[in-house]
Amino acid sequence: MSVDMNSQASDSNEEDFGGDIAAYYEGVASDVEQQGADSFDPEEYQFTCLTYKESQRVLTEEVNTVAAALKVLPAVAKLILVHFHWQVSQILDRYKSNSSLLLSDALVQPSSTCRSVTAPQSLQCGVCLQAVRRDSLLALPCQHSFCKACWEQHCTVLVKDGMGVGISCMAQDCSLQMPEDFVLPLLPGEELKDKYRRYLFRDYVESHFQLQLCPGADCPIVIKVQEPRARRVQCSRCSEVFCFKCRQMYHAPTDCATIRKWLTKCADDSETANYISAHTKDCPKCNICIEKNGGCNHMQCSKCKHDFCWMCLGDWKTHGSEYYECSRYKENPDIVNQSQQAQAREALKKYLFYFERWENHNKSLQLEAQTYQRIQEKIQERVMNNLGTWIDWQYLHNAAKLLAKCRYTLQYTYPYAYYMESGPRKKLFEYQQAQLEAEIENLSWKVERADSYERGVVGGEGELSASDRGDLENQMHIAEQRRRTLLKDFHDT
Repeated sequence: MSVDMNSQASDSNEEDFGGDIAAYYEGVASDVEQQGADSFDPEEYQFTCLTYKESQRVLTEEVNTVAAALKVLPAVAKLILVHFHWQVSQILDRYKSNSSLLLSDALVQPSSTCRSVTAPQSLQCGVCLQAVRRDSLLALPCQHSFCKACWEQHCTVLVKDGMGVGISCMAQDCSLQMPEDFVLPLLPGEELKDKYRRYLFRDYVESHFQLQLCPGADCPIVIKVQEPRARRVQCSRCSEVFCFKCRQMYHAPTDCATIRKWLTKCADDSETANYISAHTKDCPKCNICIEKNGGCNHMQCSKCKHDFCWMCLGDWKTHGSEYYECSRYKENPDIVNQSQQAQAREALKKYLFYFERWENHNKSLQLEAQTYQRIQEKIQERVMNNLGTWIDWQYLHNAAKLLAKCRYTLQYTYPYAYYMESGPRKKLFEYQQAQLEAEIENLSWKVERADSYERGVVGGEGELSASDRGDLENQMHIAEQRRRTLLKDFHDT
Protein backbone atom coordinates (compact mmCIF):
# COMPACT_ATOMS: atom_id res chain seq x y z
CA MET A 1 0.00 0.00 0.00
CA SER A 2 1.14 3.59 -0.53
CA VAL A 3 0.17 7.17 0.14
CA ASP A 4 0.94 10.54 -1.36
CA MET A 5 3.79 12.21 0.52
CA ASN A 6 1.81 15.45 0.61
CA SER A 7 -1.03 13.86 2.57
CA GLN A 8 0.73 11.92 5.32
CA ALA A 9 3.61 12.49 7.71
CA SER A 10 6.70 10.36 7.59
CA ASP A 11 7.01 7.26 9.76
CA SER A 12 9.83 6.65 12.20
CA ASN A 13 13.24 6.30 10.60
CA GLU A 14 14.53 3.94 13.27
CA GLU A 15 17.14 1.40 12.17
CA ASP A 16 17.14 -2.15 13.55
CA PHE A 17 19.53 -4.62 11.94
CA GLY A 18 18.54 -7.28 14.43
CA GLY A 19 14.92 -7.57 13.26
CA ASP A 20 13.57 -7.30 16.80
CA ILE A 21 10.07 -8.65 16.12
CA ALA A 22 10.07 -11.76 18.30
CA ALA A 23 6.60 -10.94 19.62
CA TYR A 24 5.15 -11.03 16.12
CA TYR A 25 6.82 -14.36 15.27
CA GLU A 26 5.22 -16.37 18.02
CA GLY A 27 1.71 -17.62 18.59
CA VAL A 28 1.03 -19.25 15.24
CA ALA A 29 1.56 -22.90 16.15
CA SER A 30 -2.01 -23.90 15.29
CA ASP A 31 -2.30 -21.97 12.04
CA VAL A 32 -0.78 -24.68 9.87
CA GLU A 33 -3.09 -27.39 11.14
CA GLN A 34 -6.06 -25.07 10.63
CA GLN A 35 -4.99 -24.52 7.04
CA GLY A 36 -4.31 -28.21 6.38
CA ALA A 37 -0.63 -27.77 5.50
CA ASP A 38 2.03 -30.46 5.67
CA SER A 39 2.30 -31.46 9.34
CA PHE A 40 6.11 -31.49 9.23
CA ASP A 41 7.63 -28.20 10.36
CA PRO A 42 11.44 -27.94 9.89
CA GLU A 43 11.56 -25.50 12.79
CA GLU A 44 9.89 -27.87 15.23
CA TYR A 45 12.28 -28.34 18.16
CA GLN A 46 11.75 -29.88 21.57
CA PHE A 47 13.08 -27.91 24.53
CA THR A 48 12.34 -27.41 28.22
CA CYS A 49 12.52 -24.23 30.29
CA LEU A 50 14.12 -24.89 33.68
CA THR A 51 14.12 -22.71 36.78
CA TYR A 52 17.34 -22.15 38.71
CA LYS A 53 16.53 -24.96 41.15
CA GLU A 54 15.57 -27.36 38.37
CA SER A 55 18.76 -26.70 36.42
CA GLN A 56 20.82 -27.08 39.61
CA ARG A 57 19.19 -30.46 40.11
CA VAL A 58 20.12 -31.52 36.56
CA LEU A 59 23.73 -30.47 37.09
CA THR A 60 23.97 -32.11 40.51
CA GLU A 61 22.76 -35.47 39.21
CA GLU A 62 25.46 -35.52 36.55
CA VAL A 63 28.13 -34.37 39.03
CA ASN A 64 27.21 -37.18 41.44
CA THR A 65 27.32 -39.73 38.63
CA VAL A 66 30.81 -38.71 37.54
CA ALA A 67 32.15 -38.27 41.09
CA ALA A 68 31.03 -41.79 42.05
CA ALA A 69 32.37 -43.40 38.88
CA LEU A 70 35.75 -41.64 38.95
CA LYS A 71 36.07 -41.71 42.77
CA VAL A 72 36.78 -37.98 42.97
CA LEU A 73 35.27 -35.14 44.99
CA PRO A 74 32.19 -33.40 43.48
CA ALA A 75 34.17 -30.16 43.05
CA VAL A 76 36.76 -32.00 40.95
CA ALA A 77 34.02 -33.81 39.01
CA LYS A 78 32.59 -30.41 38.05
CA LEU A 79 35.90 -29.31 36.53
CA ILE A 80 36.09 -32.54 34.54
CA LEU A 81 32.52 -32.11 33.33
CA VAL A 82 33.15 -28.51 32.26
CA HIS A 83 36.25 -29.53 30.29
CA PHE A 84 34.34 -32.23 28.42
CA HIS A 85 31.14 -30.13 28.03
CA TRP A 86 29.20 -32.41 30.39
CA GLN A 87 29.38 -35.38 28.02
CA VAL A 88 29.00 -37.95 30.81
CA SER A 89 29.16 -41.07 28.63
CA GLN A 90 32.30 -39.80 26.89
CA ILE A 91 33.96 -39.10 30.26
CA LEU A 92 33.16 -42.58 31.60
CA ASP A 93 34.48 -44.25 28.43
CA ARG A 94 37.71 -42.27 28.52
CA TYR A 95 38.16 -43.00 32.22
CA LYS A 96 37.92 -46.75 31.57
CA SER A 97 40.47 -46.41 28.79
CA ASN A 98 43.04 -44.25 30.60
CA SER A 99 42.06 -42.66 33.91
CA SER A 100 45.32 -40.71 34.42
CA LEU A 101 45.17 -39.17 30.96
CA LEU A 102 41.56 -38.11 31.50
CA LEU A 103 42.39 -36.32 34.76
CA SER A 104 45.46 -34.59 33.32
CA ASP A 105 43.57 -33.52 30.17
CA ALA A 106 40.87 -31.98 32.40
CA LEU A 107 43.65 -30.09 34.29
CA VAL A 108 42.70 -31.50 37.69
CA GLN A 109 45.82 -33.66 38.07
CA PRO A 110 49.39 -33.00 36.85
CA SER A 111 50.52 -35.03 33.87
CA SER A 112 53.13 -37.75 34.24
CA THR A 113 55.87 -35.40 32.98
CA CYS A 114 55.18 -32.97 35.83
CA ARG A 115 55.10 -35.39 38.72
CA SER A 116 58.70 -34.89 39.76
CA VAL A 117 57.57 -31.98 41.96
CA THR A 118 57.85 -33.09 45.56
CA ALA A 119 56.49 -31.65 48.77
CA PRO A 120 58.27 -28.39 49.62
CA GLN A 121 61.17 -28.51 52.01
CA SER A 122 61.30 -24.69 52.23
CA LEU A 123 58.79 -22.69 54.29
CA GLN A 124 58.95 -19.78 51.86
CA CYS A 125 55.97 -18.65 49.73
CA GLY A 126 56.71 -18.87 46.01
CA VAL A 127 54.98 -15.50 45.29
CA CYS A 128 55.74 -13.08 48.14
CA LEU A 129 58.97 -14.94 49.15
CA GLN A 130 58.04 -14.50 52.81
CA ALA A 131 58.89 -17.18 55.35
CA VAL A 132 55.64 -18.63 56.69
CA ARG A 133 54.54 -21.47 58.93
CA ARG A 134 54.01 -24.84 57.30
CA ASP A 135 50.25 -24.82 58.04
CA SER A 136 49.93 -21.49 56.16
CA LEU A 137 51.20 -23.00 52.90
CA LEU A 138 48.55 -24.33 50.50
CA ALA A 139 49.02 -26.33 47.31
CA LEU A 140 47.02 -28.02 44.57
CA PRO A 141 47.92 -31.60 43.46
CA CYS A 142 50.80 -30.06 41.46
CA GLN A 143 52.46 -29.29 44.85
CA HIS A 144 53.21 -25.65 43.97
CA SER A 145 52.95 -24.12 47.44
CA PHE A 146 52.05 -20.52 48.27
CA CYS A 147 50.97 -18.80 51.41
CA LYS A 148 47.28 -18.45 52.22
CA ALA A 149 47.39 -14.65 51.89
CA CYS A 150 48.69 -14.84 48.30
CA TRP A 151 46.09 -17.47 47.38
CA GLU A 152 43.38 -15.22 48.86
CA GLN A 153 44.53 -12.20 46.88
CA HIS A 154 44.83 -14.25 43.69
CA CYS A 155 41.29 -15.66 43.99
CA THR A 156 39.74 -12.38 45.14
CA VAL A 157 41.07 -10.40 42.20
CA LEU A 158 39.94 -12.98 39.63
CA VAL A 159 36.45 -13.41 41.12
CA LYS A 160 35.96 -9.65 41.23
CA ASP A 161 36.83 -9.67 37.51
CA GLY A 162 33.99 -12.14 36.90
CA MET A 163 35.93 -15.40 36.87
CA GLY A 164 34.18 -18.60 37.92
CA VAL A 165 35.60 -21.79 36.46
CA GLY A 166 39.12 -21.26 35.14
CA ILE A 167 41.03 -20.00 38.18
CA SER A 168 44.34 -21.83 37.97
CA CYS A 169 47.53 -22.37 39.94
CA MET A 170 49.73 -19.31 40.47
CA ALA A 171 52.93 -21.10 39.44
CA GLN A 172 54.38 -20.09 36.09
CA ASP A 173 53.48 -22.51 33.26
CA CYS A 174 51.10 -24.46 35.51
CA SER A 175 47.50 -24.50 34.35
CA LEU A 176 46.06 -26.88 36.96
CA GLN A 177 42.50 -25.77 37.79
CA MET A 178 41.34 -24.80 41.27
CA PRO A 179 38.15 -26.63 42.34
CA GLU A 180 35.45 -24.57 44.03
CA ASP A 181 35.99 -26.19 47.44
CA PHE A 182 39.57 -24.85 47.31
CA VAL A 183 38.53 -21.33 46.25
CA LEU A 184 35.48 -20.68 48.45
CA PRO A 185 37.29 -20.73 51.86
CA LEU A 186 39.80 -18.22 50.47
CA LEU A 187 37.22 -15.58 49.52
CA PRO A 188 36.57 -12.85 52.12
CA GLY A 189 32.92 -12.14 52.86
CA GLU A 190 29.63 -13.77 51.87
CA GLU A 191 28.94 -11.21 49.14
CA LEU A 192 32.02 -12.23 47.15
CA LYS A 193 31.29 -15.92 47.78
CA ASP A 194 27.74 -15.46 46.41
CA LYS A 195 29.17 -13.77 43.30
CA TYR A 196 31.56 -16.66 42.82
CA ARG A 197 28.70 -19.18 43.08
CA ARG A 198 26.73 -17.23 40.46
CA TYR A 199 29.75 -17.15 38.13
CA LEU A 200 30.24 -20.89 38.61
CA PHE A 201 26.61 -21.59 37.75
CA ARG A 202 26.92 -19.43 34.65
CA ASP A 203 30.04 -21.30 33.53
CA TYR A 204 28.53 -24.70 34.26
CA VAL A 205 25.46 -23.93 32.15
CA GLU A 206 27.39 -22.27 29.31
CA SER A 207 29.77 -25.24 29.05
CA HIS A 208 26.93 -27.80 29.02
CA PHE A 209 26.15 -29.04 25.54
CA GLN A 210 22.43 -29.37 26.31
CA LEU A 211 21.85 -26.13 28.24
CA GLN A 212 21.67 -22.43 27.44
CA LEU A 213 20.99 -19.44 29.66
CA CYS A 214 18.15 -17.25 28.47
CA PRO A 215 19.68 -14.01 27.09
CA GLY A 216 16.73 -11.95 28.38
CA ALA A 217 17.60 -9.19 30.85
CA ASP A 218 17.95 -10.59 34.39
CA CYS A 219 16.18 -13.80 33.38
CA PRO A 220 17.17 -16.90 35.39
CA ILE A 221 15.60 -19.47 33.04
CA VAL A 222 17.78 -22.20 31.51
CA ILE A 223 16.77 -23.89 28.25
CA LYS A 224 17.41 -27.64 28.05
CA VAL A 225 17.40 -29.68 24.82
CA GLN A 226 18.24 -33.24 23.87
CA GLU A 227 20.19 -32.40 20.71
CA PRO A 228 21.91 -28.98 20.51
CA ARG A 229 21.09 -27.35 17.17
CA ALA A 230 20.62 -23.88 15.67
CA ARG A 231 16.90 -23.86 16.30
CA ARG A 232 14.31 -21.43 17.61
CA VAL A 233 13.59 -21.54 21.35
CA GLN A 234 11.49 -19.25 23.51
CA CYS A 235 11.77 -18.50 27.21
CA SER A 236 8.63 -19.29 29.19
CA ARG A 237 9.30 -16.46 31.64
CA CYS A 238 10.37 -13.41 29.60
CA SER A 239 9.23 -14.65 26.14
CA GLU A 240 12.68 -14.00 24.65
CA VAL A 241 13.05 -15.78 21.28
CA PHE A 242 16.57 -16.80 20.23
CA CYS A 243 18.74 -19.37 18.49
CA PHE A 244 19.71 -22.13 20.93
CA LYS A 245 23.17 -22.60 19.45
CA CYS A 246 24.44 -18.99 19.48
CA ARG A 247 21.91 -17.23 21.77
CA GLN A 248 21.48 -14.48 19.17
CA MET A 249 18.26 -13.55 17.39
CA TYR A 250 16.77 -16.49 15.53
CA HIS A 251 18.13 -16.50 11.97
CA ALA A 252 16.95 -19.53 9.92
CA PRO A 253 17.90 -20.46 7.25
CA THR A 254 21.22 -18.63 7.76
CA ASP A 255 23.70 -20.45 10.02
CA CYS A 256 25.20 -18.91 13.17
CA ALA A 257 28.64 -18.11 11.72
CA THR A 258 27.18 -16.51 8.60
CA ILE A 259 24.71 -14.29 10.46
CA ARG A 260 27.55 -13.06 12.68
CA LYS A 261 29.56 -12.12 9.58
CA TRP A 262 26.54 -10.45 8.01
CA LEU A 263 25.62 -8.36 11.06
CA THR A 264 29.26 -7.30 11.47
CA LYS A 265 29.38 -6.28 7.82
CA CYS A 266 26.09 -4.37 8.14
CA ALA A 267 27.45 -2.48 11.14
CA ASP A 268 30.76 -1.71 9.41
CA ASP A 269 29.13 -0.62 6.14
CA SER A 270 26.10 1.14 7.63
CA GLU A 271 27.29 4.60 6.57
CA THR A 272 27.80 3.40 3.00
CA ALA A 273 24.29 1.99 2.99
CA ASN A 274 22.58 5.03 4.51
CA TYR A 275 21.46 6.37 1.17
CA ILE A 276 19.20 3.37 0.59
CA SER A 277 17.38 3.71 3.91
CA ALA A 278 15.01 6.43 2.69
CA HIS A 279 11.31 5.59 2.82
CA THR A 280 10.38 7.29 -0.46
CA LYS A 281 10.61 6.61 -4.19
CA ASP A 282 9.06 8.18 -7.28
CA CYS A 283 6.19 6.48 -9.07
CA PRO A 284 7.73 5.04 -12.29
CA LYS A 285 4.68 6.23 -14.30
CA CYS A 286 3.74 9.71 -13.05
CA ASN A 287 6.87 10.47 -10.96
CA ILE A 288 4.91 11.57 -7.88
CA CYS A 289 6.75 10.97 -4.60
CA ILE A 290 5.49 7.80 -2.88
CA GLU A 291 5.94 6.85 0.75
CA LYS A 292 5.89 3.19 1.80
CA ASN A 293 3.64 3.03 4.87
CA GLY A 294 2.87 -0.70 4.82
CA GLY A 295 4.82 -3.93 4.67
CA CYS A 296 3.61 -5.02 1.24
CA ASN A 297 5.96 -4.43 -1.74
CA HIS A 298 3.00 -4.36 -4.12
CA MET A 299 2.59 -0.59 -4.44
CA GLN A 300 -0.27 1.37 -5.96
CA CYS A 301 0.25 5.04 -6.74
CA SER A 302 -2.40 7.16 -5.03
CA LYS A 303 -2.47 9.53 -8.03
CA CYS A 304 -2.34 7.44 -11.22
CA LYS A 305 -3.24 4.05 -9.63
CA HIS A 306 -0.21 2.42 -11.30
CA ASP A 307 0.72 -0.93 -9.68
CA PHE A 308 4.45 -1.55 -9.35
CA CYS A 309 7.10 -3.32 -7.23
CA TRP A 310 8.69 -1.19 -4.52
CA MET A 311 12.06 -2.93 -4.85
CA CYS A 312 12.69 -2.91 -8.62
CA LEU A 313 9.94 -0.44 -9.71
CA GLY A 314 8.77 -2.98 -12.32
CA ASP A 315 5.15 -3.19 -13.50
CA TRP A 316 3.30 -5.46 -11.08
CA LYS A 317 1.15 -7.01 -13.82
CA THR A 318 4.16 -8.76 -15.33
CA HIS A 319 6.21 -8.92 -12.16
CA GLY A 320 7.16 -12.42 -11.06
CA SER A 321 4.89 -14.21 -13.52
CA GLU A 322 7.50 -16.93 -13.94
CA TYR A 323 10.42 -16.03 -11.68
CA TYR A 324 10.73 -13.37 -9.02
CA GLU A 325 13.68 -11.69 -10.72
CA CYS A 326 14.12 -8.79 -8.32
CA SER A 327 15.07 -11.16 -5.46
CA ARG A 328 18.01 -12.66 -7.42
CA TYR A 329 21.33 -10.89 -7.84
CA LYS A 330 22.77 -11.18 -11.36
CA GLU A 331 26.52 -11.77 -11.11
CA ASN A 332 28.87 -10.24 -13.70
CA PRO A 333 30.64 -13.32 -15.17
CA ASP A 334 33.51 -11.23 -16.58
CA ILE A 335 34.29 -9.34 -13.34
CA VAL A 336 37.43 -11.40 -12.56
CA ASN A 337 39.08 -10.04 -15.72
CA GLN A 338 38.41 -6.40 -14.85
CA SER A 339 40.34 -3.88 -12.76
CA GLN A 340 40.47 -3.90 -8.98
CA GLN A 341 38.36 -0.74 -8.92
CA ALA A 342 35.69 -2.44 -11.04
CA GLN A 343 35.77 -5.50 -8.79
CA ALA A 344 35.39 -3.31 -5.71
CA ARG A 345 32.41 -1.51 -7.27
CA GLU A 346 30.84 -4.86 -8.17
CA ALA A 347 31.36 -6.14 -4.60
CA LEU A 348 29.68 -3.01 -3.20
CA LYS A 349 26.85 -3.32 -5.69
CA LYS A 350 26.27 -6.93 -4.67
CA TYR A 351 26.28 -6.09 -0.96
CA LEU A 352 23.87 -3.19 -1.41
CA PHE A 353 21.54 -5.39 -3.44
CA TYR A 354 21.20 -7.88 -0.58
CA PHE A 355 21.32 -5.26 2.16
CA GLU A 356 18.48 -3.25 0.61
CA ARG A 357 16.23 -6.31 0.52
CA TRP A 358 17.26 -7.37 4.03
CA GLU A 359 16.50 -3.92 5.38
CA ASN A 360 13.29 -3.59 3.36
CA HIS A 361 11.84 -6.74 4.94
CA ASN A 362 12.92 -5.54 8.36
CA LYS A 363 11.03 -2.27 7.80
CA SER A 364 8.06 -4.19 6.42
CA LEU A 365 7.92 -6.20 9.63
CA GLN A 366 7.76 -3.00 11.66
CA LEU A 367 5.02 -1.57 9.43
CA GLU A 368 3.03 -4.79 9.41
CA ALA A 369 3.22 -4.82 13.20
CA GLN A 370 1.12 -1.65 13.08
CA THR A 371 -1.41 -3.43 10.85
CA TYR A 372 -1.48 -6.30 13.34
CA GLN A 373 -2.11 -3.88 16.18
CA ARG A 374 -5.00 -2.27 14.28
CA ILE A 375 -6.51 -5.69 13.61
CA GLN A 376 -6.26 -6.56 17.32
CA GLU A 377 -7.98 -3.32 18.29
CA LYS A 378 -10.70 -3.84 15.68
CA ILE A 379 -11.39 -7.38 16.89
CA GLN A 380 -11.56 -6.15 20.47
CA GLU A 381 -14.00 -3.40 19.48
CA ARG A 382 -16.28 -5.79 17.58
CA VAL A 383 -16.29 -8.36 20.40
CA MET A 384 -17.15 -5.63 22.91
CA ASN A 385 -20.04 -4.54 20.66
CA ASN A 386 -21.33 -8.13 20.43
CA LEU A 387 -20.46 -8.32 16.74
CA GLY A 388 -19.14 -11.87 16.93
CA THR A 389 -16.63 -13.58 19.22
CA TRP A 390 -12.85 -13.78 19.17
CA ILE A 391 -13.16 -17.08 17.30
CA ASP A 392 -15.15 -15.39 14.52
CA TRP A 393 -12.37 -12.90 13.89
CA GLN A 394 -9.44 -15.19 14.66
CA TYR A 395 -8.63 -15.67 10.96
CA LEU A 396 -7.45 -12.04 10.69
CA HIS A 397 -5.30 -12.42 13.79
CA ASN A 398 -3.82 -15.66 12.39
CA ALA A 399 -3.16 -14.10 8.98
CA ALA A 400 -1.21 -11.17 10.46
CA LYS A 401 0.80 -13.49 12.70
CA LEU A 402 1.62 -15.89 9.88
CA LEU A 403 2.64 -13.00 7.63
CA ALA A 404 5.18 -11.85 10.23
CA LYS A 405 6.47 -15.41 10.66
CA CYS A 406 6.97 -15.89 6.91
CA ARG A 407 8.50 -12.46 6.35
CA TYR A 408 10.92 -12.99 9.23
CA THR A 409 12.17 -16.18 7.54
CA LEU A 410 12.39 -14.36 4.19
CA GLN A 411 14.46 -11.55 5.72
CA TYR A 412 17.08 -14.06 6.88
CA THR A 413 17.31 -15.70 3.45
CA TYR A 414 19.26 -12.69 2.14
CA PRO A 415 22.40 -13.09 4.31
CA TYR A 416 22.29 -16.79 3.37
CA ALA A 417 22.12 -15.95 -0.36
CA TYR A 418 24.82 -13.25 -0.09
CA TYR A 419 27.47 -15.68 1.18
CA MET A 420 26.29 -18.66 -0.86
CA GLU A 421 28.59 -19.81 -3.66
CA SER A 422 27.21 -19.73 -7.21
CA GLY A 423 26.01 -23.03 -8.60
CA PRO A 424 22.97 -25.29 -8.97
CA ARG A 425 22.24 -25.28 -5.23
CA LYS A 426 22.18 -21.47 -5.13
CA LYS A 427 19.87 -21.41 -8.17
CA LEU A 428 17.49 -23.77 -6.36
CA PHE A 429 17.65 -21.64 -3.22
CA GLU A 430 16.99 -18.44 -5.17
CA TYR A 431 14.05 -20.07 -6.92
CA GLN A 432 12.49 -21.16 -3.60
CA GLN A 433 13.30 -17.75 -2.08
CA ALA A 434 11.52 -16.11 -5.03
CA GLN A 435 8.49 -18.35 -4.65
CA LEU A 436 8.28 -17.54 -0.94
CA GLU A 437 8.68 -13.83 -1.60
CA ALA A 438 5.91 -13.84 -4.22
CA GLU A 439 3.47 -15.61 -1.90
CA ILE A 440 4.37 -13.37 1.04
CA GLU A 441 3.66 -10.25 -1.01
CA ASN A 442 0.33 -11.75 -2.08
CA LEU A 443 -0.48 -12.50 1.56
CA SER A 444 0.65 -9.04 2.67
CA TRP A 445 -1.54 -7.43 0.03
CA LYS A 446 -4.58 -9.47 1.12
CA VAL A 447 -3.96 -8.77 4.84
CA GLU A 448 -3.70 -5.03 4.21
CA ARG A 449 -6.83 -5.11 2.02
CA ALA A 450 -8.65 -7.04 4.76
CA ASP A 451 -7.51 -4.46 7.30
CA SER A 452 -8.79 -1.70 5.02
CA TYR A 453 -12.19 -3.35 4.77
CA GLU A 454 -12.38 -3.78 8.53
CA ARG A 455 -11.54 -0.09 9.00
CA GLY A 456 -14.15 0.95 6.44
CA VAL A 457 -11.53 2.39 4.06
CA VAL A 458 -12.61 0.27 1.08
CA GLY A 459 -16.26 -0.16 0.23
CA GLY A 460 -17.62 1.12 3.51
CA GLU A 461 -17.82 -0.44 6.98
CA GLY A 462 -18.17 -4.19 6.99
CA GLU A 463 -16.43 -7.52 6.92
CA LEU A 464 -14.85 -9.52 4.16
CA SER A 465 -17.12 -11.71 2.07
CA ALA A 466 -16.93 -15.47 2.54
CA SER A 467 -15.03 -15.81 -0.75
CA ASP A 468 -12.53 -13.09 0.23
CA ARG A 469 -11.98 -14.77 3.60
CA GLY A 470 -11.50 -18.13 1.90
CA ASP A 471 -9.02 -16.53 -0.51
CA LEU A 472 -7.06 -15.08 2.42
CA GLU A 473 -6.98 -18.40 4.27
CA ASN A 474 -5.89 -20.23 1.11
CA GLN A 475 -3.05 -17.71 0.67
CA MET A 476 -1.95 -18.35 4.25
CA HIS A 477 -1.74 -22.06 3.47
CA ILE A 478 0.32 -21.47 0.31
CA ALA A 479 2.75 -19.03 1.98
CA GLU A 480 3.37 -21.37 4.91
CA GLN A 481 3.99 -24.30 2.58
CA ARG A 482 6.58 -22.22 0.66
CA ARG A 483 8.28 -21.29 3.94
CA ARG A 484 8.45 -24.87 5.14
CA THR A 485 9.73 -26.15 1.80
CA LEU A 486 12.62 -23.68 1.82
CA LEU A 487 13.56 -24.44 5.43
CA LYS A 488 13.30 -28.19 4.91
CA ASP A 489 15.78 -28.04 2.03
CA PHE A 490 18.21 -25.46 3.40
CA HIS A 491 17.89 -25.19 7.21
CA ASP A 492 20.20 -28.12 7.99
CA THR A 493 22.48 -26.70 10.71
